[in-house]
Amino acid sequence: MYEPIRTKSVHRMADDDDQFPHRTREEELRIQLAGHLSALLAVTDELGDETAAERIAEQVARLRGAPPARHAGLSGAGRTELHRRAHTLAGRALVVAASRADTAAAILAAERMDAHTAALEAAPLDQRRAVGAH
Repeated sequence: MYEPIRTKSVHRMADDDDQFPHRTREEELRIQLAGHLSALLAVTDELGDETAAERIAEQVARLRGAPPARHAGLSGAGRTELHRRAHTLAGRALVVAASRADTAAAILAAERMDAHTAALEAAPLDQRRAVGAH
């Protein structure tokens, strides 16, 4: 009823797995958290919040083992949109920090979420609607 397989399998054998470097779950989460915090740092730099940017840069340096590259260009987005982006990035960082039980990063991410929420609530109503309409 079924024909036998006549060609070699395209799948690797389990014994071949040691030929390629593998990362642990902890390493993957560390890399992911550093990436989210680096993106948050870029937006924070664009917003001009030096105090928060320095705190974020410290966490990125701790995770990567080297100081982060700082954002040099501007996106041209309005402040309300930047606060929305920063809030989203801080939320992503918070989820990953919680997954890896990184208390320092989780506290920082939660504080940044609160700060950006407050900034969005303080924005004039017409700016909030205009950003949400896009």
